[in-house]
Amino acid sequence: MEIFSIWSSALVIVLCSPLIITVCHSGNVLVYPIEGSHWINMNILIEALHARGHNVTIVRSDKSWYIKEKSPHYNSITVSVEETLDEKFIKELIMQGIDIQRGKISVINFFRMQIQLSGSFSKAHRMVSKMAESIFKDSMLTKGLQESQYDLVLTDPCWGGGTLLANYLKLPLVYNVRWLPVGEGHFAIAPSPLSYIPITGTGFSDKMTFTERLRNMLFYWLMLFQDKYLVRPHYQDVCHQYLGTGVDFYSLMQAADLWLMRVDFVFEFPRPTMPNVVYMGGFQCKPAKPLPQDLEDFVQSSGEHGVIIMSMGSFVGELPRDLAEEIAAAFAELPQKIIWRHTGERPETLGNNTLLVQWMPQNDLLGHPKTRAFVAHGGTNGVQEAIYHGMPVLGIPLFFDQYDNLLRLKQRGGAEILDIGTLNKEIFLQALQEVLHEPSYRMNMQRLSRLHLDQPMKPLDLAMFWIEFVMRHKGAAHLRTESYRMPWYAYHSLDVIMVLLAAVFVILLTAVAIIRFLCCRACKRKIKSD
Repeated sequence: MEIFSIWSSALVIVLCSPLIITVCHSGNVLVYPIEGSHWINMNILIEALHARGHNVTIVRSDKSWYIKEKSPHYNSITVSVEETLDEKFIKELIMQGIDIQRGKISVINFFRMQIQLSGSFSKAHRMVSKMAESIFKDSMLTKGLQESQYDLVLTDPCWGGGTLLANYLKLPLVYNVRWLPVGEGHFAIAPSPLSYIPITGTGFSDKMTFTERLRNMLFYWLMLFQDKYLVRPHYQDVCHQYLGTGVDFYSLMQAADLWLMRVDFVFEFPRPTMPNVVYMGGFQCKPAKPLPQDLEDFVQSSGEHGVIIMSMGSFVGELPRDLAEEIAAAFAELPQKIIWRHTGERPETLGNNTLLVQWMPQNDLLGHPKTRAFVAHGGTNGVQEAIYHGMPVLGIPLFFDQYDNLLRLKQRGGAEILDIGTLNKEIFLQALQEVLHEPSYRMNMQRLSRLHLDQPMKPLDLAMFWIEFVMRHKGAAHLRTESYRMPWYAYHSLDVIMVLLAAVFVILLTAVAIIRFLCCRACKRKIKSD
């Protein structure tokens, strides 16, 4: 019996050995992240890779304000830089944007600020390119990177440093992406007809009038201008210096093996896509966990009325004082309890029903059965979490893509949007009452939640599969189209069209010449006969 048991165990090990090898394969991943909320997303992928047995190394600057040097989930390479984007710079930029929307800046100052913002935008990418240049200049560092035998580079292409590094090391490239240095990621890789695909920032849906399509086209040209003259030259200089004079940065960016898109078509408007684009929208979402006891006690004290939560994202802990007073006064008139992430001065109009917190477990609160509505700025993470938990949203967009994100929820009947420029107590209270008491908002968000959850594989597991797929096969070149290698006139078949037009012109010219010749000959014969 003992001999049989030994042979049985041996047979099980032999039969299961391919599975064991597959599961236990440890990859070596180099990550080039970016700061802010983008790091929150990237860190989720890093933790998942670490949990699956992969070795993860991140590249960070010595002035990083979000990305810690030490972590149980990754090793780090710290690059010394002279300057970088900091929290103060970002927050000042946001507050300027809020002042513009609230009409507190004159027309002349508005245009002056737009010029300054464009300069800051260009400066930011110059700093990013300088960090990549610092890596390439350090021969010891580059030698260490090359000898580490990484399987791939995982990066957020909103900054171009990771793209440059992957191509310098000649490694497969995987994007954790929604944004490129300029514009939304799809525009660089997939056909994007401007007739029904809105440019982010326009605030348009996929159903545009003629005037909106005209404005959409103008916004697209503006995007191309920013890319060509404000952003790409910084990265192109590094390409010429370290990757070769004939290397085009935009083509390098398009040539990534895999694009892990942080959206899905429950959220995004339908549009053309490509084989190497994988949609992992909501990958950061998860079932709600129990709240800390003090927070749970506060939530339970709300009784049948429930609670409302408000957060304006990781960057905006406080609003202008007068605006915070209006919102606090509106909250004070509600029977619900309020949990508000607010790090600024306590509003004088704050009611006893409102709890101010420095931080909140947003995902767990959104999944709590007593939560009734979510007042949010419209960042991608918060919108996806609201969809996951089926929570109606009252949106107060502040900057970047937030209005466009909220518009997608509003188009599907799950949100209302307020303009911060006209926001006051009465407007805020009326909109919040509408979201709270009109059943269609919750019903529509719950329908979106069911659609989002009804898929064969969790988004995070899908992302892990495809990252490991690229590791196993040393890339995913078979999924890439050749469009990124084509000049623009060939991509749009302008050369073919010109040749065909020229052929038609020659044929018509020949036909006219023949007809003219025959007519002339007939006339000559007639003259002779006369």
